[in-house]
Amino acid sequence: MPTGSGKKFFITTAIDYANSTPHLGTAYEKIGADVIARYRRLRGDDVYFLMGNDEHSLNVEKRARELGKDPQAYCDEMAERFEATWRRLEISYDRFIRTTDEVHKNAVRKFLQAIYDNGKGDIYKGHYEGWYCVSCEAFYQEKDLAGGNCPTHGTKPEWIREQNWFFKLSKFQDQLIEYITKKNPGFIQPEMRRNEILNVIRGGLQDVSISRAGVKWGIPLPFDDWSVAYVWVDALINYITGAGYGTDEERFRKTWPADVHVIGKDITRFHCIIWPALLWSAGLEPPLKVHAHGFVNLQGAKMSKTLGTVLDPVEVAEKVGVDALRYFLMAEVPFDRDGDFTWERVQDRCNADLANGIGNLLARTTAMIVRYQVGIVRKTPTVREASESFINNSHMGDALEGYRRGMDEMLPSRALEQAWRIVAALDSFIAARKPFQIAKDPARADEVADILYVCAETLRILAILIQPVMPGAAASIWSQLGLPGSVDAQRIDSDLDFFKFPEQGRVTKGDPLFPRLEILPPVDAK
Repeated sequence: MPTGSGKKFFITTAIDYANSTPHLGTAYEKIGADVIARYRRLRGDDVYFLMGNDEHSLNVEKRARELGKDPQAYCDEMAERFEATWRRLEISYDRFIRTTDEVHKNAVRKFLQAIYDNGKGDIYKGHYEGWYCVSCEAFYQEKDLAGGNCPTHGTKPEWIREQNWFFKLSKFQDQLIEYITKKNPGFIQPEMRRNEILNVIRGGLQDVSISRAGVKWGIPLPFDDWSVAYVWVDALINYITGAGYGTDEERFRKTWPADVHVIGKDITRFHCIIWPALLWSAGLEPPLKVHAHGFVNLQGAKMSKTLGTVLDPVEVAEKVGVDALRYFLMAEVPFDRDGDFTWERVQDRCNADLANGIGNLLARTTAMIVRYQVGIVRKTPTVREASESFINNSHMGDALEGYRRGMDEMLPSRALEQAWRIVAALDSFIAARKPFQIAKDPARADEVADILYVCAETLRILAILIQPVMPGAAASIWSQLGLPGSVDAQRIDSDLDFFKFPEQGRVTKGDPLFPRLEILPPVDAK
């Protein structure tokens, strides 16, 4: 939970089905949310970052039975594997919640009982008859099918008829429209998703089933032991469980509502329509924002666990490096639309931007400071003139403002574009000023010192800017520059000012920040 004195910022991701290990598309969401969480910490915000696993899926139980395992034991194993993956990818979550946690089971029962007892008849018993996709664990109306098949998995759904408990979603139609259009117009991002949701609501809402009858693997309803909470209801409630609902009401009041739910574009209806309505019915506030990202396609085709067209993010990280993977996904795939992963693009972008870009700048700068100034960054009486010339010519102020705006709008790709404007400007500055040539003249030692101060100070700023995306690389830059403290402890709003490079400390030349990637065979390979 938030514990500091900064502005509260509660960010969540979707929780993942535990019936298979994470794939690259799953990692994209978690890395994106992590980037925003890290950026908010650099702003001084009091960040609480929640992730977790969705374990009451019938697909999870089915997979456990196929392996001859008890479902709970299987979920315990999968939770360890998920958390190992997220640790490997440097995901800085504060809590990993599981829907089999006792505190979550209690929160689900308390939440549904509150709706059942509100005296408004928002939960009632009835029969459901319709199409059901086993992979989605969701019911579909005929109009929502694609050629008679599930729009997500392309498989034929089953026709099911059973007695269920329903939530009266239809009564919240006008309230939802008012909330999205007037009270909180920034609730759904990006704009295209907002328009989609409004069209769905205006097309008419139907009441939704919130239970499955006769199912054992799940959380029994507090008012009907024969039925369990439908897995998607169970899953949504994890957000308030994580905030302290049912266990620590003081913490819950301080933490809720969530500042942003980061989810995939395929589950916007649950988060933008059903979830706010459930919360209102229980007497709680809805989240402040839902950011629905697009998908990472694999060479133009959608990744699918069902079809087996997925990449293991840990295996990709082992091949290219964790920071390089994080950078590629955030730079190449805008966080508001779909993007594509190909090995060719990974190699080309990482070699151009990382190995030849910021990595080369660090290597050249540290080598020159060590060679010409015995590792000491000097401030001369003329350093301000050289620095201000660079700042003005590079339009650094505009780039920093663009970086902040990109991160504030949850668009890391735009923020990185601005950071790399500074990388390109520094590269051009070195090429134009040629410190390696003027260093041959002892009389121009102060001029060399001024140029190298600009280089070192710009790299200090760049280390802070890239820290949310590439924490390992940022720490390495910080260390090689001999800077005190930790780059994680810096602040976006105060430590990006120029002329802050300390006079103490010693620059060292380390290993290459980003070795060139050679992950593809030569073009003429047979």
